[in-house]
Amino acid sequence: MFKGKILVADDEASIRQIVEARLKMAGFEVVTAGNGEEALERYYEVHPDLVVLDIMMPHMDGLQVCKQIRKRDTTPIIMLTAKGDIADRINALEMGADDYIIKPFSPRELEARIKAVLRRTYVQPVKPALIEVDDISIDLSRRHVLKANQRVKLTEMEFSLLELLALNPGKPFSRNDILQQVWGYRLNQYSDTRVVDVHVSRLRSKLEKDVSDPELILTARGTGYMFQNYHLNHPAVEEA
Repeated sequence: MFKGKILVADDEASIRQIVEARLKMAGFEVVTAGNGEEALERYYEVHPDLVVLDIMMPHMDGLQVCKQIRKRDTTPIIMLTAKGDIADRINALEMGADDYIIKPFSPRELEARIKAVLRRTYVQPVKPALIEVDDISIDLSRRHVLKANQRVKLTEMEFSLLELLALNPGKPFSRNDILQQVWGYRLNQYSDTRVVDVHVSRLRSKLEKDVSDPELILTARGTGYMFQNYHLNHPAVEEA
């Protein structure tokens, strides 16, 4: 299992200490920050493999930090949000966060979410593979996407979602299936399918010619989502 460097940013010292202790016990290197400005400074200093960001922080909130990171990097980001702040959760996903967890949370659940995101992000395919549909080219070995020969910038989780759907053309996936296979956890009382819906919306905005009439990523009525039923004639990718 890949063990990386995690940046944890939260203005509550007790939360930072609990999360830091839990992640260090799990074998991660942990760097902490107590406000948004410090989080951004630490991010560019240490170049972490994943960032955990509290939304409500002084000086610069987590949403602003996420926005700044996404201007240049695709590093996975998990947001910490208050239980009732539905708008903040949606904003976080739309700004490029990969996932969120609602306060109060279990450190064990956060550790599991981090491991799942890192597993999807850094476990590279053994064999190179290329999928080409219309003017879209998906390079699964380099995790690159081209649209009309122009590079499309995707976050790591957006690519993982696209990869799942594109490798299974015409197969509908429920939101629960997608949460399990892309984010690494099953739907439960703490989960929210908005994570899936917002990522699909972001993918469509980047890849579709007309988001109001999608041709690549289709809505499977009563189920969830699926990719256009093209002929897959490239070898499937095996994960290490």
